[in-house]
Amino acid sequence: MRAYVQKAPDWILPLTTLTLLVIGLLMVHSASTVLTLESHHDAFFYVKRQMMWAAIGVVSMIGMSRVDYRLLEKYARVILLACLVFLGLVLIPHVGQVRGGSRAWLGIGTFGIQPSEFAKFGLIIFLSWFLSREPDRLLSFRRGLLPVFGATGLVIGLIMLEPDLGQSAVIGGATMLMVIVAGARKRHLLSLVAIGALGFAGLVVAAPYRLARLLAFMDPWKYPDTIGYHIIMSLIALGRGALLGTGLGGSTQKFLYLPEPQTDFVFAILTEELGLLGALATLMLFLILLWRGMRAAMRVPDRFGSYLAAGLTSVIAVQVCINVGVVSGALPVTGITLPFISYGGSSLMLMLTAIGVLMSISRRADHLR
Repeated sequence: MRAYVQKAPDWILPLTTLTLLVIGLLMVHSASTVLTLESHHDAFFYVKRQMMWAAIGVVSMIGMSRVDYRLLEKYARVILLACLVFLGLVLIPHVGQVRGGSRAWLGIGTFGIQPSEFAKFGLIIFLSWFLSREPDRLLSFRRGLLPVFGATGLVIGLIMLEPDLGQSAVIGGATMLMVIVAGARKRHLLSLVAIGALGFAGLVVAAPYRLARLLAFMDPWKYPDTIGYHIIMSLIALGRGALLGTGLGGSTQKFLYLPEPQTDFVFAILTEELGLLGALATLMLFLILLWRGMRAAMRVPDRFGSYLAAGLTSVIAVQVCINVGVVSGALPVTGITLPFISYGGSSLMLMLTAIGVLMSISRRADHLR
């Protein structure tokens, strides 16, 4: 490997991330208090677990910021293969755990990890390696886009067997952004968008519950007690927040009205308690994070680092857009967490690790020695 000029990492990345993490810990505690008192008789049940995963994630973030990100290039194929193995294991009865209707977990008892979270980042590392080997590869559909979407399709296919449409949407969206950054032809992208739209329509028609979610998205008030309930309760939370919110801890929707207030719908509770200004401030922090991530992608001197930074940043961007879109009623309901804010061990740890990789990339100067 050629030596790069070392410099301090982009301090805005960890500062913004840790600010979001603190907001997340406060909101997980506030949103889950009633639920945990009801089910576990411990108001701090979820936040204690979240703090444990946050500590592990911060250590991982610091560690990865000091590791040369180019080592990931060397082991890209091994990383993806390991992710595929774990995605296969989770589908085996009595090995994978079923939670929330999906066989998406590996673990013992209440402790578990989601292989799909690891696969999401493993695929980004693999695609960064693949695309960086030949700069003009994407100009050819057969040599470029076909292998990219073949690998992506394999990962998404295994995840859909769980099933988990939310993770699949994040992976698909991030992959699309990566190939755009890498310079794919417009006509190839338009064809793939059309194929993706047909595939999405097929998935919706094949599963009655997905069709129900689409119907609820189109008119939730028509189904207030069934398929439209989640969206209606979320919209009520957003409306109650008004400009300044009800104050931290002042949510009423968390009193067992809004399902999953500490995970998929935590942004609704955040908006209810902190108001529109609090919600916009949180989204501004995400925009700063995305800006610094793409800045690192544009300034790093090697293609692997550039594609890796763009891919990791795209995962965060797509996941934020989907979660906020669901909470606000702009997208159909699907289970996806809000990075750094929602409760979820695997997601939080890996998001923090991804920030560490971005910090490592930002350490490289804009020129070779």
